[in-house]
Amino acid sequence: MTPYNTLIDSHAHIYGPEFKDDFADMLKRAEEAGVGEIIVVGTDVATSRAACELATRHENLYCAVGIHPHDAATVTEKCYEDIRHMVNSCTKVVAIGEIGLDFYRDRSPRHLQEEVFRRFIRLAREVSLPVIIHDRDAHDRVMAIVMEEDAGAVGGVFHCFSGDLQMASRCIDLGFHISIPGTVTYPSNENLRQVVQGTKIEKMLVETDCPYLTPVPHRGKRNEPAYVSITAARVAEIKGLSVEDVSRITTHNVRNLFKIGAKDQNARIAYRIRHSLYLNITNRCSNRCSFCAKFEDFTVKGHYLLLDHEPGFSEVMAAISEHHGYEEVVFCGYGEPLLRLDLIKEIAAELKKQGIRTRINTDGQANLVYGRNILPELEGLIDCVSVSLNAADAETYDRLCHTPFGEAGFHGVCDFLREAPKYIPQVVASAVTVPGLDIDQVRELAQSLRVEFREREFAEVG
Repeated sequence: MTPYNTLIDSHAHIYGPEFKDDFADMLKRAEEAGVGEIIVVGTDVATSRAACELATRHENLYCAVGIHPHDAATVTEKCYEDIRHMVNSCTKVVAIGEIGLDFYRDRSPRHLQEEVFRRFIRLAREVSLPVIIHDRDAHDRVMAIVMEEDAGAVGGVFHCFSGDLQMASRCIDLGFHISIPGTVTYPSNENLRQVVQGTKIEKMLVETDCPYLTPVPHRGKRNEPAYVSITAARVAEIKGLSVEDVSRITTHNVRNLFKIGAKDQNARIAYRIRHSLYLNITNRCSNRCSFCAKFEDFTVKGHYLLLDHEPGFSEVMAAISEHHGYEEVVFCGYGEPLLRLDLIKEIAAELKKQGIRTRINTDGQANLVYGRNILPELEGLIDCVSVSLNAADAETYDRLCHTPFGEAGFHGVCDFLREAPKYIPQVVASAVTVPGLDIDQVRELAQSLRVEFREREFAEVG
C-alpha cells in the first residue's frame, strides 16, 4: 500500500498510444514523484473499457467510465448499456465520467450533448457513483443541468475547472469538488490562480488530464501522472501551504469522494500544517460552534483528530519528538486547549527550555471556565495567543458559537482579549468568515480592543 499522504492524479488518460512505448516507465516515474494512485478516465465506450482493464491489472489504478460530449452524437442505447455493464462488472469503477458539455469545439450538436449529459447523471444516481464533469465554455448550461438533474445527490468533481471564483463557490455549495490541472502554472492563467486562492483546499483535487495540459516547465511535451506533483507545488505556493499539506489534503479528498483506499483514522496528537506543529490534546469544547466541522468529520487539513483518550505529558512530548524543522508549536486541535490548562503549562515550560516558540488558539472563555484570570499563569510560557472573537455583539456570538455562558460568554472573550496583552507578547483576535457575518464590524471591535485581527477560512482549524 502507498503512504496515505502521497498524491493522487485524479484524472488521467493513460490508455492511449501516447503511452504505448513507455507505460511501465511512466508508472515508475509517477511513483518516484510521490503519486500513489491514478484515476484513469474513459471518454467513450472503448476507452472506458480500456480504463477498466488497466485498473483491473494494476492495484494502484482506478477508473471512471462515461462518454465525452464530443461523442454525444454517436451515443446509442447500447452505449448506455455498455457503460452500465462496466459499472456492474468492474469493481475498480469509482465514477461516471467524463461527461458534460463542450461548447468550445461543438463536435456534437448542443442539444444532443445536453441529452447525453442528463442521461449519464441519471445513470450515476441509479448506480450511486459520483460524476466527473467536463465543462468548456458551457458554464451556465452545465450548472443548470446539474441542478435540474439533482447531480448533487451523488456529488463529483468539475475536472480541469475553468470557471471563476463565484462558479467554484456554487459548485461547492451543490456538493461538488473542483479539480486543478497543470494550467495553473501557465503565466496567463491568473483566473485559475484566483480560484485556487479563494477556494477551500478541502474541496480541491489535483490532476494532469494527461497526455494533455502539460504544466510548466514541460509545456509543449506529453503530460504524464508524475507531473501532478508540479501542479500540487503551485497550489501549495498559492495557498501558503507546504507540498506535503497539499498532497495529504487532496489525497484525503479523493479518497472520500471516490471511496477508494482505507481511511486514515489514526488519531494525531502532534500534526504539521505549513511550518507549524499543532498539538491535539482534547476534543472537549466550551462552545458548540455552528461552523465547526467536527460535527461532520474529525479530519482537519488531512489529519484525523478524533482522540480515543486525552494524552498526558509524556505521550504529548513523545509525539512532538517525532517531528523536526517546525517554526512553532501551537496548542490547537479539535477542542478547546485551555480546558487542559495544567498540561499546557507543563508542556510549554519544557518547550521554552528548548527555545521553541509557542502559541495557543483558544475560544477566549478560559477565565469563565476556571472562575479566575488564568493569563498570569501563561506569562513567560506562551509567545502568542489567538482568540476566536467571531462576532461583534453578544447576540451574533451566541447564535454562531452557542456559548454555555450566555451573554457573559461574548463579554468574557472581549475581556480576555483586553487582559491578554499584559502577559502575552502577541495577541490576535480571529473570526471565521461564515455567511452573514459582517467581518468589518468584527475587525473594528478587535481594533478597539487594541489587538491584531485575522480572518480564517470557514471551518478552518489551524
